[in-house]
Amino acid sequence: MEFKPQTNISVLIITLNEEVHMQELLSDLDFAEEVIVVDSYSTDRTKEISESFENVRFIENKFENYTSQRNFAISQAKNDWILFIDADERLTPELKREIIDTVHRNEDISAYLFYRKFFFRKKQLHFSGWQTDRIFRLFRKDKAHYTAKRLVHEKLDVDGRIAVFQNKLIHYSYADYESYKRKMIAYGKLKAMEKFRSGFKPTVFHYFGHSAYNFLYQYLVRLGILDGKKGIIICYLNALSVTYRYKELRRLYQGVSKESV
Repeated sequence: MEFKPQTNISVLIITLNEEVHMQELLSDLDFAEEVIVVDSYSTDRTKEISESFENVRFIENKFENYTSQRNFAISQAKNDWILFIDADERLTPELKREIIDTVHRNEDISAYLFYRKFFFRKKQLHFSGWQTDRIFRLFRKDKAHYTAKRLVHEKLDVDGRIAVFQNKLIHYSYADYESYKRKMIAYGKLKAMEKFRSGFKPTVFHYFGHSAYNFLYQYLVRLGILDGKKGIIICYLNALSVTYRYKELRRLYQGVSKESV
């Protein structure tokens, strides 16, 4: 009988229509004492697949933005150690062992950063700005929270020491063109709302030049050119997110102007 280590970790996953990922993802989380899926009312088989796992608690919660959804998920967790993982992310065996060993050592560290390997249709993308991508994924519940200032690309405020994991997290972010495009447009609109709430005032450059600058920076300075056709696609879609950010921001400010008339 295979030994399956148990750790006092609450694994948290926020989802919307992620049936393509859930079976593989949840099958690999047997080391965690608690797995919580916080779902934004999926219309596919996300709920059915999640509830087929005995160690998974499935909760439906209305999605407002990524920060509020993550903080809600944290509030549902019972353990001190929180491990966030997105549906399109995977743990390597080496990373899983590093997580387990880290929690068992229980050192005086509040949060851990993970470097990620970005995969484009199951093949790793080496450049295009993703070569230094890192994110908080493991932290102590009472030492960290996501700041309300960010609605997307969430920022974790950490009280205490921070460390970095040696092994990398696998990130299957790009499955196909249309789904990644939709994701980038959604991110752009949330970023616009974030900027609007902060009182940010865009200039002519932001409206007409920021997306082009973003593309050229990622493609040339961040070496997207070395990723070939894949680099062009990723750099273009990331720049498209910036375009939609300022389209949405203009719409929000126009709405305020109409209300004041």
